[in-house]
Amino acid sequence: MIAAEDGQTAQRAAARTPARTPFVVGLTGGIGSGKTTVADLFAARGAHIVDTDAIAHELTAPGGAAIDAIRARFGAGALRADGGLDRDAMRARAFDDPQARAALESILHPLIRAESQRRISVADGPYVMHVVPLLVESGARAGRFDRVLVVDCPVSVQVARVQRRSGLSAERIESILAAQASREQRLAAADDVIDNGGDAAALAAQVDALHRRYAAAR
Repeated sequence: MIAAEDGQTAQRAAARTPARTPFVVGLTGGIGSGKTTVADLFAARGAHIVDTDAIAHELTAPGGAAIDAIRARFGAGALRADGGLDRDAMRARAFDDPQARAALESILHPLIRAESQRRISVADGPYVMHVVPLLVESGARAGRFDRVLVVDCPVSVQVARVQRRSGLSAERIESILAAQASREQRLAAADDVIDNGGDAAALAAQVDALHRRYAAAR
């Protein structure tokens, strides 16, 4: 009888105890800044990564949760033969047409936010690294992050990196940069900054220092 009562008491206590709220770091940076590299380094140290770009890819893959709404809004021409979003075509369309971009965002952003919060709520690890490329542009800070971490580097480095990986012209890359928050705006929104304009050893040292700080925060 005592054991049963003890078990019931423990269950009642657990029911009264709120779920652990994870410590959430919002990771952002401009195109070519190295967000993915930095996120991978944090993941290797035990951080739980929630990446909005990865979620967007899942939502727009064949059979993804956003596909029906995208087809209804933009037509079958927005999709590849396999039924997934034609990302290159839609990126060009959205970049040139603000209304198309707003319509696509109205479909994707609520789904991305909901799935991000679901993954954060079940996250393990000492803290969550929530990768949000357009964090500053969307004004998403309020109530969502304990810290905002900006990956920073000179614009010339961003342009060179994007050219190497994508083959886009410097003019096209600079137009993409112009559509994003400026370097100064991102730095003004930052609680913490990683300088990714140097070598791999310098980057790893910065990640190590911040990992220790974030892991100790909860």
